[in-house]
Amino acid sequence: MKIGFIGAGSMGSLLVGAFIRAGAMQPDDVVVSSRTQAKLSAMAQEYPGLHIAASNREAAAGADYLFLCVKPMDFRRVLDDISPVLNEGQIVISITSPVKISSLEELLPCKVAKIIPSVVNAVGSGASLVMWGSRLTEKDQQGLWNLFSAISRPIRIPEEEVRVASDLSSCGPAFMAYLLEQFIDAAVLSAGMERETATALACEMMLGSARLMLELPCSPSELQAKVSVPGGITSAALDSLRKSTRGAFLQVLYTTHEKFAEDLDRVDSSLFPRERT
Repeated sequence: MKIGFIGAGSMGSLLVGAFIRAGAMQPDDVVVSSRTQAKLSAMAQEYPGLHIAASNREAAAGADYLFLCVKPMDFRRVLDDISPVLNEGQIVISITSPVKISSLEELLPCKVAKIIPSVVNAVGSGASLVMWGSRLTEKDQQGLWNLFSAISRPIRIPEEEVRVASDLSSCGPAFMAYLLEQFIDAAVLSAGMERETATALACEMMLGSARLMLELPCSPSELQAKVSVPGGITSAALDSLRKSTRGAFLQVLYTTHEKFAEDLDRVDSSLFPRERT
């Protein structure tokens, strides 16, 4: 099997590493192209046997799976480059939210899927957001599902929900890390706790809380009730936290959705330039 990756940035290199560490891919099967030679050299050194392609076309030609891990505004250039060497039996996987499946199917002769990873897939955790193109067979879908199951929990979503799903799954680690950082800072400033100790406690708490809600299972509200005794310390602190954060995540989502709408327009214009009159 040949598995091509176009783009060796943060998410491209993360996926390559995660799949190889999970045993879902062997370095000998992987071919990577990038405009940044230093990134390719570093990946080849880290994963002996991995192949470095001299061009995007070389990475694409004959690839069973071809991952497009490039910025949205770079897609048209890449698609124009690789389209002549693709055939109807190959599967292209885009990891980029604003690029629509319908656009890819219009511009490429092959099968298409859109699967959005998360940074936490690097340690075999988190979800991957799965959207199927119209040309994929059930066998194709199962193969991709099995592949991503090695590094994540695949969850199928409608493409029109990709923004809010990405907010939770892909942007969420940054949002939660920010809140956790505030929690740690407060412990250090208010009680003089060593930052290393506070960080270890907070991270273990977050990991355990997620596992408890998924495995017990219990809802976030139920977990609050388990920890919070009416009139107790946690209950009083929760009241304070609710007052200071009420509406914060609605504003976060309004912001991401507004930016996403702008990105959609820009990407559509770059993929299908309108003729000037």
